[in-house]
Amino acid sequence: MHAYRSHTCADLNLANKGEEVRLAGWVHRVRDHGGVLFIDLRDHYGMTQLLCDPDSPVFSQVEKVRAEWCIRIDGTVKARAEGLENPKIPTGGIEVYIRDIEVLGRVNGDLPLQVFGDQEYPEETRLRYRYLDLRREKMQNNMVLRSDVVTSLRKRMWDQGFKEFQTPIITASSPEGARDFLVPSRLHPGKFYALPQAPQQFKQLLMVSGFDKYFQIAPCFRDEDPRADRSPTDFYQLDMEMSFVEQQDVFDTIQPVIAGVFEEFGGGKRVDQTWEQISYRDAALWYGSDKPDLRNPIKMQVVSEHFAGSGFAIFAKLLEQEGTEVRAIPAPTGGSRKFCDRMNAFAQKEGLPGMGYIFWREKTADAVAQEMGITVKEAQAKLKSGEVEGGMEAAGPLAKNIGPEPTEAIRQQLGLGVGDAAFFLGGKPKAFEAIAGRARNIIGEELGLTDKDRFAFAWIVDFPIYEKDEESGKIDFEHNPFSMPQGGMDALQGDPLQVLGFQYDLACNGYELVSGAIRNHRPEIMFKAFEIAGYGEEEVRKRFGGMVNAFQYGAPPHGGCAAGIDRIVMLLAEEQNIREVILFPMNQRAEDLMMNAPSDPTSDQLMELGLRVIPQD
Repeated sequence: MHAYRSHTCADLNLANKGEEVRLAGWVHRVRDHGGVLFIDLRDHYGMTQLLCDPDSPVFSQVEKVRAEWCIRIDGTVKARAEGLENPKIPTGGIEVYIRDIEVLGRVNGDLPLQVFGDQEYPEETRLRYRYLDLRREKMQNNMVLRSDVVTSLRKRMWDQGFKEFQTPIITASSPEGARDFLVPSRLHPGKFYALPQAPQQFKQLLMVSGFDKYFQIAPCFRDEDPRADRSPTDFYQLDMEMSFVEQQDVFDTIQPVIAGVFEEFGGGKRVDQTWEQISYRDAALWYGSDKPDLRNPIKMQVVSEHFAGSGFAIFAKLLEQEGTEVRAIPAPTGGSRKFCDRMNAFAQKEGLPGMGYIFWREKTADAVAQEMGITVKEAQAKLKSGEVEGGMEAAGPLAKNIGPEPTEAIRQQLGLGVGDAAFFLGGKPKAFEAIAGRARNIIGEELGLTDKDRFAFAWIVDFPIYEKDEESGKIDFEHNPFSMPQGGMDALQGDPLQVLGFQYDLACNGYELVSGAIRNHRPEIMFKAFEIAGYGEEEVRKRFGGMVNAFQYGAPPHGGCAAGIDRIVMLLAEEQNIREVILFPMNQRAEDLMMNAPSDPTSDQLMELGLRVIPQD
C-alpha cells in the first residue's frame, strides 16, 4: 500500500464496503458522541467521515487529534447506519473505522482562522495566513475554476491555429499608461530594467518577425492604485496578436473564445450571442461609462432643450456656458418621493449639490381640486365616482420650476408613465458622467431592472486618440498611443480631438474584460501621431527604438487584444473582489503580509547595485 493513501477523500462509496484503505488529509472537524469519535477528514478532492471508538487500538491517539492537523489513517470501510447517510457528498453513504493513525503535521497553538464553517475574517488576517484561507472550500473552488478557465482558454486558442510564445519578463521601461516596476542592473550600475506592463511591443515585434498568430497567458506588472477589480502589482491576461487583420477579424476571433468560456463555466447563466458595437461617445452618453453594464436596460438621454431658458435657473444658467448639457436618467417604476429623495442623497454623498428629479403619479384630489376650483372633499368624491378621470401628474421640484409643457415633453421623450421617475444632472459631461453612470447602476439594482442571470457583452469602439488638458490646453494621448488612427495620415491633418483610433474594449456586466487595437505599423504615421502629442521623433526613437526600427523593415498590418484573466474568473466565480480569485494577492497597500514584501534591502545588496536609499519624510 502507498505510504500515505490508497484513495482520496472523495473516492470511497458503498462499493468499497469491507475494504482496508489508507487516507491522508486534514482534520476538518472532530465530534465526540459520548465516547465515539467522528472525524471529517478533508483533502483537495473531498471529505470522508472517520469513526473511532474505544475498541480501536489507536483510540487514545485519535482523542488527541485537533482541527487542521494533517494525518494519515488506515481503516475499514463501513456503511453508515440507516438514516445517517449524507447525500450532499459523494462519500455520504460510508464511513471508515480507524485502526491505525499517523500524525503528519500538528497545529502548534491556536488557529488564526478556522477552515471549518463560514466565519468572516478581516482581509489582513486572511492574507497573512493565506495558506489556511486557501484550504477553505470556496477558495479551493475559486482556484480550481481559475485553472480550468486558463486550460479552456489555451485549448480554444490552439483550436484556432494560434501558437503560444513566451515574451521576456525583464525588459526596458516603456510608458504604457501606468508606472513601471524598475529592476536595478548589477552589471550596468545606475541603469534599470523594467517589468513589462504588458507584452505590447514584443507581440508586435513577433508580427514583424513573420509569426502570423500569437498568444500567451502573460504576466503583467503595473505599479497602480488598487481597486476591487484591479491588483496593485501584477495580473495575468490572455494576450493575442494577428497579422493582416482588420478590427472585425479580431472581434470574430476572440468572441467565440470568451463566449465559450462563459458558457462552459457560467453556471447556466445566459451568454449574449450577439455583441453590440457601441461608440465610446455613445457609451459615455447612454451609460456614463466605457464599460457599461448592459444587463441594466436604462439609457440616459440629453434633455437640454427642455431646460434652456426655463424657470429652473441652475440648469438654465449652466446651459449658457459652452460645452454644457443636461442629461436625464430614466427610472421606470421609481416614481416615489422616498426613492427620489434617496437618489438625491446619493448624489450629495458623491459631492454634488444634489440630483434633480421628476416623478409621475396618479393625479391627486388636491390637484383636481386646484384645477376645478372645488374643495378637496368634493374632488375626492368626483374621483371615486368616476365623474372626473384621475389621469397623471408630474411631481417634484423640477416639474414645478419648468412647467407642465416641458415636463410632458421630457416624459414623452423618455417614454415614461405613471409610477416612473427621471433624474437630471447638468454641466460639462466629463464632470458628471461618472457619477451619472454610478447612479444609473444603483437605480437599475434597486428597482430590480438589472438582469442578474445574464452575461451581457458589448464592444466599445471608436475611442478618441487625443484629449486636451482643460487647464494647460495641451494635447496628449487619451488612449493607446500605438493605435492606428482611423483615416491614417489624413486624419492627423485636422482637429486632433476629432481623431478616432482603431481601438476597442470589450465590456461585460460593468467590467472591462478585453482591450486591444489595430496597431499603427507605419513609422511616418507614428511619428506624426506622437508629434501632435508633443513628442519629437528623437524622443519616440529613444522610448520605442526597438519597435520603430523594426517597422523600417516591412512591418505587416496587425492587431490584437488582451483579456484580463483575473476579471474573467472573478465574474464567473460571482466574486466582488479580484483578490478572491488570486492565489497570493497583495493587500490594498500593495503589501504581501505573508512574505513580508516589500522589504528593506541589505547594505550588501545596495552596495552591489550601487544604490543608496534616501529616506522619505
